[in-house]
Amino acid sequence: MYLKKPHWSEGIESEKPDPTGSSDPNGSVVELVNSLHQQRVYREVTLALTTGLRDARAEFSFLRLRALRSILNFLNSIADSDSTIYLFNLTQSIPQLQVVPVLFQHSLKETGNDHNYNKLVGDMSHIFGVEPMKLTSPSTDDEIALALRVLEGCCLLHPHSSTLAHQHNGVQVLLNILSTRGVLEQSACLDALISLMVDSSPNQMDFEKYNGITEVAALIRDKQVDENLRLKCGEFLQLLIGHVNGRDSPPLATIHEDTRRLLGETSASLIWAASQFGSTLDPEQRLTALQIQARRILESLDLY
Repeated sequence: MYLKKPHWSEGIESEKPDPTGSSDPNGSVVELVNSLHQQRVYREVTLALTTGLRDARAEFSFLRLRALRSILNFLNSIADSDSTIYLFNLTQSIPQLQVVPVLFQHSLKETGNDHNYNKLVGDMSHIFGVEPMKLTSPSTDDEIALALRVLEGCCLLHPHSSTLAHQHNGVQVLLNILSTRGVLEQSACLDALISLMVDSSPNQMDFEKYNGITEVAALIRDKQVDENLRLKCGEFLQLLIGHVNGRDSPPLATIHEDTRRLLGETSASLIWAASQFGSTLDPEQRLTALQIQARRILESLDLY
């Protein structure tokens, strides 16, 4: 969604308020224009979501992939506007416009439990039926990676989306992707996991329940794993431990002990120390610091 200002509002919006404090004869007009503009933006947001979610439910992967790209571009376009984010949050209270459930019902759905695929094996009754059998193409690597990016964006812009993800066993689904898919999906999965667990005790409890820290530790320890993915695991651990630092009650109360047990004292100490710095840095400096510290963690593991 790329909004353009209506031409009829340019003259009014360019007018500056009277510094003398006298009543503005055009005040009511300006208020009307702002109201119309907000309604227009809301219609644009609703249209973008309706169009994107329609194809995100499609049977064919290429249509879902196109829809996910559209939704991701839409999320990127609203990220810098608080007013548009507010309108997006309003739409997520409407079941038909909620993005997260559609992701888990289609692109992130585990095909192993798909009735269509189970029915294909040893069951030909659908051939003689009146209704044609509905088949859905499995998700491709690119589709899963894009769906995870959309999930991450939704959780960051709309905190309640993490609750919707929890209702669909989001952490369990993502940990399964982390342990079975390729580098592209695994990298996106780590970012999505962090966004799911921010200020969400239920998702943090699920991460602990399904031994998420063990999965991440196995990846970062394995020297045959892609180096960039191992670095991403190092960044993930810094963010996770920094978020739960000082907690002495569930969930994730034993995160420090688990890290020390799985990665060794030296690496665990580096992760803990790295998680204590950088909170006052701007986003670009914060990212650079995360990457530098992740490299040091990797080097300590290779020596361990």
